Amino acid sequence: MKPSSSFCGRTCINIKAIKLPPDKPVVETIGKNFQEALELLSLVGLNDAFLFLRTYRQLSDGQKYRYKIAKLIESQAQVWILDEFASTLDRDTAKTVAYNLQKLARKTGKTVLAATTHTDLFEDLNPSVHIHKRYGKEITVQYYPNTPTLECSLTREMRIEKGTTVDYKALSIFHYRSAHLPPPRKIFTLKRGKETCGVIIYSYPPPTMFGRNRVWKGTLKQLQREVSTITRVIIHPKYRSIGLGTKIVKETLPLAGTPYVETLAVMAKYNPFFEKAGMQKIAETKPNRHLQEAIEKLNALGFKPIMLQSLKHNIEKIMKVGKERVIEILAELSEKGGIPRKRIIATSKAYPNHGEFVEKLKKLNVEELAEALKRLSFLAQTKVYLFLSPQPKSISKIHKTFLKTQDRLNQHWCQN
Repeated sequence: MKPSSSFCGRTCINIKAIKLPPDKPVVETIGKNFQEALELLSLVGLNDAFLFLRTYRQLSDGQKYRYKIAKLIESQAQVWILDEFASTLDRDTAKTVAYNLQKLARKTGKTVLAATTHTDLFEDLNPSVHIHKRYGKEITVQYYPNTPTLECSLTREMRIEKGTTVDYKALSIFHYRSAHLPPPRKIFTLKRGKETCGVIIYSYPPPTMFGRNRVWKGTLKQLQREVSTITRVIIHPKYRSIGLGTKIVKETLPLAGTPYVETLAVMAKYNPFFEKAGMQKIAETKPNRHLQEAIEKLNALGFKPIMLQSLKHNIEKIMKVGKERVIEILAELSEKGGIPRKRIIATSKAYPNHGEFVEKLKKLNVEELAEALKRLSFLAQTKVYLFLSPQPKSISKIHKTFLKTQDRLNQHWCQN
């Protein structure tokens, strides 16, 4: 979207001039490419798979307003005009939107002209110039330092408490992996009064995890005793983009009960709240070439890559092209090897071979095959491994010692 006018020689755009996107997933209506779309939507708190797949008309009023702010950023206009700012939103949503608006505008060096009748937004907007039109001709103008608000007013009303699976279930519908939860070691929740605003799950670590061997070595017994894995962080959509992800991670890390904490996250590439909370990025997965090729073949059949996380989309496409063509692509993928067959077909067998994989595929009904495609999509995503040790500096020392040991062993074998 291009800026629509100019103000004192600066390009400007009115939020009311933003054209509503066509009836297709919002992730396809913003940004030059998929990665830019994720970055823009993440900036305004629209950062989960379910929202990516919804159309504009399916969003709530608050989500629609967030989307429009993302379009303001995309426009590259220097001045953002917002008349009747957040007038259709409930007061809590209006405050979160106001806080995020000023944060983004100051971060990107933009000017905001916001007009509103709601005086309760003053603290979160934190204007550098405040013009108050009173009765008749009475007008007051106040000037303030042009500094960002460090904390949303709603955040001060929230506290960390020990939680239960009940708290997780209350918010699990807002997470793309709501069906299965690894055995929890500790659960903490973010409360505002009696309302559950966020939840974090610390689980027992799996035997293996990408990136772990770069920073931690030990026996399986030591692993279970010394390491906790963050497997879920969920913030209620109404409260996203005000720093609660960072808050719940940062304030619960000391309560994990283990000296080391790790996580493997998909959205950490676009929303680095784990790093802001004090964790260190150790490694980033590279997309599996064979998985990418399979997704490209599915794309040629009409399966949109971003939509593979939607069961409805997968079922519709399978019904259209037929199960056989989809099974053929997955069978070709399995034959190449080096792919997690167990996870794709959700079998109880630890290491199914190619024949067993294909046999199970042929027995899947349409809904089960759609689930398999959803799992395939997740496996193809880029993930980031993050780690926290009692002394962050020791991470690099451990890593260097490990590499030196490897070099000595390699030299020994070469000489012999």
